[in-house]
Amino acid sequence: MASNATAGHICPSPMKPTSNGIFQGDDPLHFALPLAILQICLVLVVTRGLAFLLRPLRQPRVIAEIIGGVILGPSVLGRNKSYMQAIFPPNSLPVLDTLANIGLLFFLFLAGLELDPKSLRRTGKRALGIALAGISLPFALGIGSSFVLKETISKGVNGTSFLVFMGVALSITAFPVLARILAELKLLTTDVGRMAMSAAAVNDVVAWILLALAIALSGTGKSSLVSIWVLLSGCGFVVCAILIVPPIFKWMARRCHEGEPVDETYICATLAAVLAAGFITDAIGIHAMFGAFVIGVLIPKDGPFAGALVEKVEDLVSGLFLPLYFVSSGLKTNIATIQGLQSWGLLVLVIFTACFGKIFGTVVVSLLCKAPLREALALGFLMNTKGLVELIVLNIGKDRKVLNDQTFAIMVLMALFTTFITTPLVFAVYKPAKRARRMADYKYRTIERKNPNTQVRILTCYHSARNIPSMINLLEASRGSEKREGLSVYAMHLMELSERSSAILMVHKARKNGLPFWNKGQESDSNHFVVAFEAYRQLSQVSIRPMRAISSMSGMHEDICTTAERKRAAIIILPFHKNQRVDGSLETTRSDFRLVNRKVLEHAQCSVGILVDRGLGGTSHVAASNVSYFIMVPFFGGCDDREALAYGARMAEHPGIRLMVIRFIVEPENMGEIVRVNINANSSTNLGSADEAFLAEFKQNMVKDDSITYEEKVVRNAADTIAVLREVKRCNLFLVGRMPECEAALNSIRSECPELGPVGSLLTSPDFSTTASVLIVQQFNEQASPNLSLEIEDESPDKDSESN
Repeated sequence: MASNATAGHICPSPMKPTSNGIFQGDDPLHFALPLAILQICLVLVVTRGLAFLLRPLRQPRVIAEIIGGVILGPSVLGRNKSYMQAIFPPNSLPVLDTLANIGLLFFLFLAGLELDPKSLRRTGKRALGIALAGISLPFALGIGSSFVLKETISKGVNGTSFLVFMGVALSITAFPVLARILAELKLLTTDVGRMAMSAAAVNDVVAWILLALAIALSGTGKSSLVSIWVLLSGCGFVVCAILIVPPIFKWMARRCHEGEPVDETYICATLAAVLAAGFITDAIGIHAMFGAFVIGVLIPKDGPFAGALVEKVEDLVSGLFLPLYFVSSGLKTNIATIQGLQSWGLLVLVIFTACFGKIFGTVVVSLLCKAPLREALALGFLMNTKGLVELIVLNIGKDRKVLNDQTFAIMVLMALFTTFITTPLVFAVYKPAKRARRMADYKYRTIERKNPNTQVRILTCYHSARNIPSMINLLEASRGSEKREGLSVYAMHLMELSERSSAILMVHKARKNGLPFWNKGQESDSNHFVVAFEAYRQLSQVSIRPMRAISSMSGMHEDICTTAERKRAAIIILPFHKNQRVDGSLETTRSDFRLVNRKVLEHAQCSVGILVDRGLGGTSHVAASNVSYFIMVPFFGGCDDREALAYGARMAEHPGIRLMVIRFIVEPENMGEIVRVNINANSSTNLGSADEAFLAEFKQNMVKDDSITYEEKVVRNAADTIAVLREVKRCNLFLVGRMPECEAALNSIRSECPELGPVGSLLTSPDFSTTASVLIVQQFNEQASPNLSLEIEDESPDKDSESN
């Protein structure tokens, strides 16, 4: 894309690539490579800094990138001529624009990879109607407003091209930006989210077709037949690509197997095909990005091949090159050109036309489809989202002299304003979280209950494949006896929604499953997570359903807690943020997950368990007939310890599990005496407290169970407690309460991880030698919800001590 920012009538001399250095008298800013490096670094600092500042407002990153481009351009910093001449001189702009368009080329290739043509054929009539209404009315209003602009600030432009460009610019909905806004507002799995995504996908395809038409019509050829030749050649390219490209890439995809690295030759050949397609479409007379987009759409989405392509390309493109495109747009945007009452009035007219067309058209069709008014308004606001595609349209129009400086600045501000208001407006009119609270009135929020034979529902979460074997073995141990109503498990894969483009592909695959992203028997893309749980479901009598939660790390706890309420879970089981090394020590994988665990402990409306995995049952699922575990429950007192013991009692019903319960009694006298208690007899202690009553019932219920051992240990201080725990040998799993009430026996134990409590921290510390996994349990208590934030506010994840 040639830049139109050249100043003056004299063509600036081209820059040499590299300098000889400042010590030989060369100024690095007068050479192409060092200047490009400085420009890229400046762009990244400004855009990332703005994204960080706008994060509390839940704004998508595209807002920060557009604003950053405007700030670096002539509208703000560019008012200083010395700055512009030093950092963005005219002879550097072709290099900057070339880099930006290479990034755009491959980003559009990734966008094509995310678009599944099969899903478009499954779009419902309601979504199709909303999409068509959201395109046709704004397109018509855009053409109407173009007449006003043509008579005022856009005199002398190509009439037909201007009409089409204005119509396309006002009718676009940004699919990737919309997906991120929906994820941020927790609306992806609602009816509104699913409808908006389906309609936006249709809108996206129609917008590309209209843009291709607009580019063909904007040609500067003297003959009107040129536009027809461009259109016909473009159609011929698409037909040839459909016939030639899919068989080649399907052959490549068949030769790529799950779990094996994709051959570098295939990756290189694909990237070369993208560049070749871009060259062909540019030679035809439509933008090079169309060729890249078509190749992306035609690549098969199944198997590891598409995922490997995304992984290789996206970070460099989205993180480094694409922000340059926003700056390239910002350098062409001069808000100072909007002067006088007439210009600002035209800006208001364009914003009103764009918002009214999208919102009114979408709301009317939604109401005709019998959608509630709040949902219809939310859909209207969501479909009004603009983004990168909008800037692409405007930049092409600017480069082809269809849009002048003033019109371009007005349209950029319109795109920025309409996207910025989407999040607060949707949040104001549609809050599904309130509906979730109404559903939260369920009875069994804990493992400890009056009737232990009722069904237990567990929400178990995992980050990666290494969490799955131990989680399945823990679920196998939690089955209980056949006389109970059974166990119902929801296995949730926690997936981070990042700013990477592949996150949108992930959302697109998962959104149709509904909260919490059910996998209802359809063939998954070789998803070994789902396969593992499905195999366990068929081998056991446990009802287990795989799920996905896709969210930013800051809001992931909300998805977990909301899903637990909707599914009436009695306990949430989370993996610890540390994993075991080969030498047996624990290392931190991602401290972000530690914060997620803390927030779940604070906000969950049911019991919560954190599993510190040291290989419970090994690295694979242990069959029911082969289970042989020794589980130990240290009982100090309190509701958390009672919950841990209730869970242990359920596990003890499994024929392959032995349970040992040690009750710690603080008494200065008789220190060190171990008392073997006959569980047929009453304890010598007073049964007045809740703990005593619970223990009495536990001993009475387990009187005929030889697999359970109950001991009482008299201790004086923490040293005695640690000594007793060290005596426990060949244990597979410790079940402990997070906050025991026996302070005297634990007062000197330093808790490095407050979310684990004192006993959990002791059992996971490098000073305590054990190979046993640890499950730390916190019981839900309606009267005293844990204030974990006060407990850990001074402790940063960065201070998390790792074992060596």
